[in-house]
Amino acid sequence: MSDEEHHFESKADAGASKTYPQQAGTIRKSGYIVIKARPCKVVEVSTSKTGKHGHAKCHFVAIDIFTGKKLEDIVPSSHNCDVPHVNRTDYQLIDISEDGFVSLLTDNGNTKDDLKLPTDDSLLSQIKSGFEEGKDLVVSVMSAMGEEQICALKDIVGEGYYYDVGGIWAILFTILSTELFDGLRPRLFD
Repeated sequence: MSDEEHHFESKADAGASKTYPQQAGTIRKSGYIVIKARPCKVVEVSTSKTGKHGHAKCHFVAIDIFTGKKLEDIVPSSHNCDVPHVNRTDYQLIDISEDGFVSLLTDNGNTKDDLKLPTDDSLLSQIKSGFEEGKDLVVSVMSAMGEEQICALKDIVGEGYYYDVGGIWAILFTILSTELFDGLRPRLFD
């Protein structure tokens, strides 16, 4: 067998660490942290004063970015915490299989078929209804620590995010000069 017969697909993050260390005292609200081996987004940070014989401590309240569960941790502010490498990638939705998997088109023209539909009911129904209506949809996939999940949906034609698991319920339009925004502008900025 010659070397030409072997086909290997390399991953950009092969051998890369899933986390990196960061001093607890430098992690802020809206940042990321690993708590109980789960990637989380920090929603609250409080720091206690240094005691007579100890370190100042950081109390983190965070939400698991995949399950939505609330987690807490207390860490001395001078100690290092693990911070996950979090990536968000957009893919065009090609198909939805009967077993709940999606087929996505990557930037290089390949298909990605290993992701399930999200468990969030609102996002799930919007993906299914948009697909059934024949809309050109783009899904945002969040990945961290070896996990991936669809977290948002975008209609290519409308250029607006319909839903974002991160808690944004309003429709965000990329073009802010629409008639609706122009009509509200005087009232919003007075």
